[in-house]
Amino acid sequence: MKVICYGAAGEVTGSTHLLDTGNDRILMDCGMFQGKRKESRQKNNQFPLDPQSVTNMILSHAHIDHSGRIPLLTKLGFNGRVITTRPTADALHYMLPDSGYIQESDAQYLNYKSLRSFLYELEQKNVKQPVSNRQKSRIKKLLKKNAYELKNETIHALQKQHQIDRVSPLYTQEDARQSLSFIDGYPFGYPVTIGKNTTVKFYVAGHILGSAFSVITVHNGEKTYKILYTGDVGRFGKPILRDPTLEFDPEDRRIDLFITESTYGDREHEPVEDLESNLKRVLNETFDRGGSVIIPSFAYGRTQELIYILHELYNKGAVPEHPVYIDSPLASNITKVFGEHPEAYDEETHATFLEKGRNPFFFDKIRFVQTVEESMRLTRDDSPHVVISASGMCEAGRILHHLRYKVHNPKNIILLVGYMAGHTLGRRIEELGQERAETNGKEAPEIKILGKEYPLRARVEKIGGFSAHGDRNELEKIICESNLEIKKIGIVHGEPSQSSAFAAGLQGKGFDVIVPKPGETIRV
Repeated sequence: MKVICYGAAGEVTGSTHLLDTGNDRILMDCGMFQGKRKESRQKNNQFPLDPQSVTNMILSHAHIDHSGRIPLLTKLGFNGRVITTRPTADALHYMLPDSGYIQESDAQYLNYKSLRSFLYELEQKNVKQPVSNRQKSRIKKLLKKNAYELKNETIHALQKQHQIDRVSPLYTQEDARQSLSFIDGYPFGYPVTIGKNTTVKFYVAGHILGSAFSVITVHNGEKTYKILYTGDVGRFGKPILRDPTLEFDPEDRRIDLFITESTYGDREHEPVEDLESNLKRVLNETFDRGGSVIIPSFAYGRTQELIYILHELYNKGAVPEHPVYIDSPLASNITKVFGEHPEAYDEETHATFLEKGRNPFFFDKIRFVQTVEESMRLTRDDSPHVVISASGMCEAGRILHHLRYKVHNPKNIILLVGYMAGHTLGRRIEELGQERAETNGKEAPEIKILGKEYPLRARVEKIGGFSAHGDRNELEKIICESNLEIKKIGIVHGEPSQSSAFAAGLQGKGFDVIVPKPGETIRV
């Protein structure tokens, strides 16, 4: 019996691991690679295994770097079931079609951009001089209906006419909707058959709503094997959700292989109790300057946590009551899913809100932005406000437009509230913001957003305690302070520096540890 690590081995996106029991091939997550557009497209298009050979799949949670290639899996012939928790299954009904929309939109934009460049060059050859702004405007009008919509049929026809290679989406919204029929949601603590003499049981992981530790039990002749796959591990003491599980059922305590994430394997977060005070400080400082707070945030989990804490701050009168805009239709829909699963909330949320008849995710100053037109008007709003928008790593979505209209103003602040993977715009903003702070902000660096350079004059600040990933101490707590007896540990989902440091620490405590490379096999 073996586990092959196809994704999120030596990196933090694209989680994809295959358990081969000898009888069945069970996929653990099927995530999308995120980062540099060209490199990510190549990785995502090269599926590492034959989908038709996969018996079933278990899904730890709904974040796209763990679930995002499910539509591709089903599109390429997977005939099994995707087994996950009920909240995760509900969230995927919004997450996957939204991902399909992003895939289509990105492909359409790239096709528009390549054709526009070709027509500029063609015009330049015809007039034998640099293309004027008037000529550029005429070409843009040929290809765009208005400021928000492309003439995709015209673009397609012109690409065909001029024999320009066309970019195709990884999958479409329809592919994503088709994949939903393969997904089954189950309660925590309930053994589900996923193969011959093989079951999975879900335990609370505390990362986001519905996230689960998956304990896989394989009966092979006289031997029984237990594999625990953490997916992403949450933090202890965070608002809304219950803490990660430390007490496992007696039959699930002896673990032959423990596969764990290591995103923060060599770091410690700020204390959870400092989140509210830090956010309060940032809001008050920014509003005092007459500025706005721009928060790139994952639509699932981080946004709801921010809403929860802002709700508490506004209730207490701790900050000026300027509007809070949630500019992400996906985040709005996921917030509804949160509201439908109060069984997942911790005791504090029940006591603070539910027992008083209040909705944790709605208050007087919150506004859920729906249309593109509303979003574009908001980007030009210079009055103080908070805007929370996706994507969390600033790689796509409406956040890009808020950034390009707001980064030049020193009154504003870009507040980073989570991990930014390498080669993402979010990581670039984080690094440039840090460099500028170290030089006392004497010169504003240039940052490229949607193909154009902008001066980064807005302040950049990070509140690390918002991370939904456990830090080194919290990851070790699962391993060392739970009632598990672990034989071997496989460390995945982390940049090499984090994974290797976490491995060294566990080896120092006497654990048998392996840090697999992409495509490497772990024997059970």
